[in-house]
Amino acid sequence: MNASTVFQLPAVLTHDQAASVAQQLGALTRTQAFVSIDASGLQQFDSSALAVLLAGVRDAVDQNHAVRVTGLPAKALALARVYGVQDLLELHA
Repeated sequence: MNASTVFQLPAVLTHDQAASVAQQLGALTRTQAFVSIDASGLQQFDSSALAVLLAGVRDAVDQNHAVRVTGLPAKALALARVYGVQDLLELHA
């Protein structure tokens, strides 16, 4: 796969930031063949963070592009499992 674009999630990603972050991420996932989403800096979040990630994945898939989520904090991974979206985000950690 060609070089990827890295998108760093902000430290805070709650409902208040979700629309802006989703817009930024969507611009990349719709135009770049491969986007690596680095979630390692995520410190304060709610289910909106998962919605942003899912929207980015959907945008990439719609364009036949690829996306990878890395560094998702354990609490966010647990939330993804509770909501049943772990596999949609390809989170297997």
